[in-house]
Amino acid sequence: MKIAIVSPFDFSAPGGVTEHISRLREEFMRSGHKVKIIAPSSKPVDEDKVVVVGRKLFSASSGGSIARVDASFWLFPFYYYPKIKRIMKQENFDVVHVHEPATPLLPWAAIHTATGITVGTFHAYHGESSQAYHIFGPLLSHILCNLDGRIAVSEKARDFVQRYFPASYRIIPNGVDLGRFNHEAAPLPKLSDGGKNILFVGRLEERKGLQYLLGAYKLVKQERPDARLIVVGSGNASSYQKDISEGVLFEGYVSDAELPRYYRSCDVFCAPSTWGESFGMVLLEAMAMGKPVVASDIEGYKDVLTHDKEGFLVPPKDEESLASSILSLLGNEELCSEMGREGRNKAQRYSWTKVAHMVMDYYLELIESKR
Repeated sequence: MKIAIVSPFDFSAPGGVTEHISRLREEFMRSGHKVKIIAPSSKPVDEDKVVVVGRKLFSASSGGSIARVDASFWLFPFYYYPKIKRIMKQENFDVVHVHEPATPLLPWAAIHTATGITVGTFHAYHGESSQAYHIFGPLLSHILCNLDGRIAVSEKARDFVQRYFPASYRIIPNGVDLGRFNHEAAPLPKLSDGGKNILFVGRLEERKGLQYLLGAYKLVKQERPDARLIVVGSGNASSYQKDISEGVLFEGYVSDAELPRYYRSCDVFCAPSTWGESFGMVLLEAMAMGKPVVASDIEGYKDVLTHDKEGFLVPPKDEESLASSILSLLGNEELCSEMGREGRNKAQRYSWTKVAHMVMDYYLELIESKR
């Protein structure tokens, strides 16, 4: 089968959608399918893997996050259609799978010019409402009605998008790379001095809740002087300067190869996001590594983590509850081990191999239905 996977986001920048697309491609290629990724990119990428369309990108706010998308808005019909139409005609894809199809502009051109079946995956959850969807709903409905199939990565993502674009959605979750996130990763020597390590992984954006974890850490430190907070993720660390206390390490962006070593080195993983999470990918990574998790009790995270089983869910923005849960784990190795085992068992359900099989089965259903 020939498959095109389309992304509106800068493919050279790390992100959940980029990771999702890369993993699907790997699994499909391993099964003998021919796959091309079509995406904009601000930096050189592997041309055997990605067909780059658009290099002039700008940063746009989306659901509390910053996404880099193509800047050729005013050239849309003249810039994208000829390029994409030529690619679609040359390749004659059996499936064109567009991620975040409501995002301008590349997905729109891909949907309009596709020759095979078209599938859209909706990743986002923007809270209880979306001003952009409300304003541009009629235009987007006109575009999205051309999709043959629709996927949502979680029930919350489905409920959100279905509110604006009613249709049938197949729920197929994100996955986790069980080959990369496992016990074979070696701990980092600098974090193996006998101290207790609390790990945060995520972009340094307000909705990720790091400011509340920093507040909770100060409370933890009062009872556990040996505790240390490791912050992994890109962003402006200086904006948190006033909240930083002794024992906080800002590691910045960490490579894919090094990230499992940070999980391996921690005692507790913490995800204090306040809203806007459609799915807890970092929770799955920590669980696959056998680590207990303390996370905010928000939509998206509740689909992945069961309270008192793989970890604890606490009220968002509640520093005292966050600190209390962290302390209860740091002081109980048996509980940490038990929750870690539960987490590893649950993570097995989300292997990329299983997720790719679910997506491929959906493709085949749609192809058969169209026949």
